[in-house]
Amino acid sequence: MTSTPVNLHQALAAFSDIYSPRIAGRVNDYDIKIAHAKGEHVWHVHEHTDEFFLVLEGQFDIALREGGGERTVSLQAGDIFVVPQGTEHKPSSPGGAILMFEPSGTVNTGDRYEGEMPSYLHSTTGLDISGERPEQGQRPGGV
Repeated sequence: MTSTPVNLHQALAAFSDIYSPRIAGRVNDYDIKIAHAKGEHVWHVHEHTDEFFLVLEGQFDIALREGGGERTVSLQAGDIFVVPQGTEHKPSSPGGAILMFEPSGTVNTGDRYEGEMPSYLHSTTGLDISGERPEQGQRPGGV
């Protein structure tokens, strides 16, 4: 990672991929990821970690399966929400940008996912903000 400040608006303007997170920074063993959101993600679950979302722009909805039912949390710019570990969820958005804070190596489609993956969605642990994938065996940012 870099030792210079990262402007999130500039970093978001540098790519247009949907649900393809870029690693903007690191805190200990956690990645700070940013992504554009538009359309539907897939139902998925992270069995061993919570997932933190901060909406930077637009609207971001998270459908949750819990307690035998489903509910949707609607978030606007400036809102945060934490999906508890082990909770099935499905993000969707009419358009926006999000920041996620999660353990390094967390895959955006979870430990398992349900349904067919849309063509714009790819399973990834994220790219660094330069758009390059970390080398095999390296942590994002080459640390």
